[in-house]
Amino acid sequence: MTPADIQALGKVAVLMGGTSAEREISLLSGGGVLAALRAKGVDAQAFDPAGRALTELKAEGFARCFIALHGRHGEDGTVQGALELLGIPYTGSGVMASAIAMDKVMTKRVWLAEALPTPRWVRLGVDEQQRERVRTVPDELGLPLIVKPPREGSSIGVTKVHGYSEMQDAVQLAARYDPDVLCEEFIDGEEVTCPVLGEGAEARALPVVRIQPPEAGYDYQNKYFTDEVRYLCPSGLPEAEEREIQRIVVAAYRALGCRGWGRADLMIRASDRKPFLLEMNTSPGMTGHSLVPISARAAGISYEDLCLHLLAQARLDDARPAVAVPTGAESHLG
Repeated sequence: MTPADIQALGKVAVLMGGTSAEREISLLSGGGVLAALRAKGVDAQAFDPAGRALTELKAEGFARCFIALHGRHGEDGTVQGALELLGIPYTGSGVMASAIAMDKVMTKRVWLAEALPTPRWVRLGVDEQQRERVRTVPDELGLPLIVKPPREGSSIGVTKVHGYSEMQDAVQLAARYDPDVLCEEFIDGEEVTCPVLGEGAEARALPVVRIQPPEAGYDYQNKYFTDEVRYLCPSGLPEAEEREIQRIVVAAYRALGCRGWGRADLMIRASDRKPFLLEMNTSPGMTGHSLVPISARAAGISYEDLCLHLLAQARLDDARPAVAVPTGAESHLG
């Protein structure tokens, strides 16, 4: 982008922090994005909705927002809806896609309707979490299984259950974060992730990242605060397997109506190498340990160019992007 193009972006708010359980990670993501945009010459400022009313965005003349919020009230369509009402273009998916993708149960329902592979699951509503009901879930899904809150991320409130006796505690932990609880079939195999950039027919998958966690697992601490996890990109997967994962991820992204960017997490079942979609992140992490920057770098896109590209694509639900893709990024985006 030329200096004039960058100036045309106007005053930019990097929304970071917020009130969700992922606030700490959002501050890390937002700090990285803020530094990257400023390095590119963007008039970018930090804005934490936890301490400021969103109406201040309009009052202070912000022209667009880079959403670096994660979790509730940031990734679930609520902030997107507020920005729609304020008329301020924003990065990432719109209101409906954000709301659906934030709810893993609703996401699964959409994917199943589109014949996309996702692990079997049981949803336990508020009135279905009695011990008698909870103890029947392993009969339906087998053991081990995963118990998680359906509207949280970053592995918060997630338990791998190995026996019937562990079920109640796992459900109670998940219920601290969400009234509903999602119980999911455990897929034994490799974990991978794959980002997507763009929208509709123009959406393109970036390289797959293969995740090799330590024995302790890919939990919140190891995801963000240690160097124990190995991220392989190039993934080292067979070419045909990588292409199939990218195909499924783009189909999953389009099915939800996502735009701008996103990142799907998957498991590859060891027994037959079949990939299963776990979730779609519509406001992925941008920390030093985050996966989208790793994948983008493998595709030849720097962290700074990625941030600038995403910002340039900011728009409202009823409008098209107004600024061109930054020079240097378009050759990697197909």
